[in-house]
Amino acid sequence: MADIKKEIDGTVMNISLCGMLDSKSAPQLRDMILESAADVSEINMDLAELEYLTSAGLRAILVGQQEMDDKDGKMTLKNVSKDILDIFRMTGFLKILTIEN
Repeated sequence: MADIKKEIDGTVMNISLCGMLDSKSAPQLRDMILESAADVSEINMDLAELEYLTSAGLRAILVGQQEMDDKDGKMTLKNVSKDILDIFRMTGFLKILTIEN
């Protein structure tokens, strides 16, 4: 299960994930994004300490991207490990996500 931390600075929401984003923690991330998306124009997600993510985790990240796309906002994933990057590559998510390392 992932430890999820959120901080809002003006119109920017910063989220850091630690551990494994799975079916237990992914709904928490999704709800966090949906509750705050109306008030922010940018989401920065720090994945430096994310060890693994399941399909539920991928869906939660996709929700964030869709929310920002719907309002012409921006979502950026930062500090993505090679293993997580491989998951994004295999699932085709590299085409729709903005990744900064």
